[in-house]
Amino acid sequence: QVQLVESGGGLVQAGGSLRLSCAASGRIFSINAMGWYRQAPGKQREMVALISSGGSTWYVDSVKGRFTISRDNGKNTVYLQMNSLKPEDTAVYSCKVRSANNIDYWGQGTQVTVSS
Repeated sequence: QVQLVESGGGLVQAGGSLRLSCAASGRIFSINAMGWYRQAPGKQREMVALISSGGSTWYVDSVKGRFTISRDNGKNTVYLQMNSLKPEDTAVYSCKVRSANNIDYWGQGTQVTVSS
């Protein structure tokens, strides 16, 4: 059984910061890519940021320069540092990890609300 436990969501004013964490535990094969996704009400889920096993990163254009993804391989944990938050960043944020044998695992999601 593999579990992804997320933390760090909440309510913040525009311009503020939050740091999301996602820790994987259980019987998981070596982890490849780790990423963060978000889904706002009435919208499709979108990939926000991705980090490979080698540390290469990718960001959706709307968060470039404001969000930073990182990982701690020893702790099987991925982070998302979110700065200069905007109301349009409001969404449920979920992490996903892909194991080396190409199985995807998802976190339960954490709400991020940015007030104007």
